[in-house]
Amino acid sequence: MLGSLRFRLPALFLLGCVLSGLIATLIAIRFFQDYARTRAIAELRSESVGIVQLYARQAGVQEVPVDKLQAAIGGDQIFYVPIAPGVKLFTGPLRELPPSAIQPANLVSGRPATVNLTVNGKKYIAVAQPLKIIDQLFGAMVVAKPVSQLRSRWVTLVERLTLALGGGVIIAGLLGVYLSRRITDPLLRLSTAADEVAAGNYDVELPEPHGGDEIAHLTGRFRDMASRLAESEQLSRNFLMSVSHELRTPLTAIRGHVAALREGVFEDPEAREASLGVIGEEALRLERLVGDVLDLAKLDAHRFTVLQEEVDMEQLCERAYTAFGEEARRRGIEYRRDFHASPVIMTDGDRVLQIISNLLSNAFRWTPEGGRVELELSASNGSISVAVADTGPGITSEERDRIFRPFWSRDGGGTGLGLAIANELAMALGGRIELRTEPGQGSRFELLLPGPS
Repeated sequence: MLGSLRFRLPALFLLGCVLSGLIATLIAIRFFQDYARTRAIAELRSESVGIVQLYARQAGVQEVPVDKLQAAIGGDQIFYVPIAPGVKLFTGPLRELPPSAIQPANLVSGRPATVNLTVNGKKYIAVAQPLKIIDQLFGAMVVAKPVSQLRSRWVTLVERLTLALGGGVIIAGLLGVYLSRRITDPLLRLSTAADEVAAGNYDVELPEPHGGDEIAHLTGRFRDMASRLAESEQLSRNFLMSVSHELRTPLTAIRGHVAALREGVFEDPEAREASLGVIGEEALRLERLVGDVLDLAKLDAHRFTVLQEEVDMEQLCERAYTAFGEEARRRGIEYRRDFHASPVIMTDGDRVLQIISNLLSNAFRWTPEGGRVELELSASNGSISVAVADTGPGITSEERDRIFRPFWSRDGGGTGLGLAIANELAMALGGRIELRTEPGQGSRFELLLPGPS
């Protein structure tokens, strides 16, 4: 519990708020103390000036009553520091301080001086105003405030700031708990969903993303991942079923013909030769299937080796074209070639032939009887183009994103490796395959390879 995000997030959030509040409180108290002291000194200066002016107006007329001086400054304390002893300036008792309390040398300039006093164990902050009559310095009037009075002001401030800090901490704690739940609840649900996915259950319930924050982004990517994993597993199952079927069919034919030959069913030499021919064709079919699987594994592992040799593209395309001539004749498909160039390039001829053969095989598979298949060769702008066009059913926009994926087949038949291998081989040779298609309008696969340098 203590190590979970649900606890740590609000705890760290609350701790940050408390530390920030304490620092702000200390700074506020310090500023307030400085302000209160400055304000108090300004008030004391003003009061001391007023007292001296009051005395100056009445000097020589009458002695100034102390109670009148006290009324002029309100609740602050007033003291007198005699510098010219024996001169009585006031009527009534007025507390006197020794000259050492204010250091009279500071008053020679005629300006007030700020001093700290301690009278009878009580601390004061005070301003000493020089008292002159006809340029004669008689003493100094000292107006003082108790330091405790200033302290009471910022103590009140501390109490109010403490209440504000406590309320802020409560609100921050509630907000932190709310935010932590809002963050951790989707994460916990994602964690549970991840456990389900790890167990092989890809149909998991995920929280609905709200807004465009990181949690929503993570949820969306997790949903895409689960969907891709489910699709990948389905494709793997389809592949295993397809490969099992593709392997079982030739193996069954081979086993049947071998058994018949052993039992002497075919006594006619021509019949035996035909049976051996079937065995050979089925063996080649098995070899192609195994070769496709191995090629895909090598391409995925980046262990595929590309040869560099001079390749006459016109001869290579003619060879690929001829290989499907018999199938075109048998199914009544209009089969055409259109070669506009005779480029010779440095590439791996066998792999280029494999790509073109895979594209032609895919075209013949989806072209209905009586349809049309075209093979085109051209060269322009430093690249070689080999295009295979058909009049099949075309490909939808959804299928276009999947058609080059391994093990995916539109009708669930075949291994789903032909186009995937062709696409990977094209990229390994430094080229690419482009597709133009419309549903019901056929498809056009174009292999683009670097031209001669």
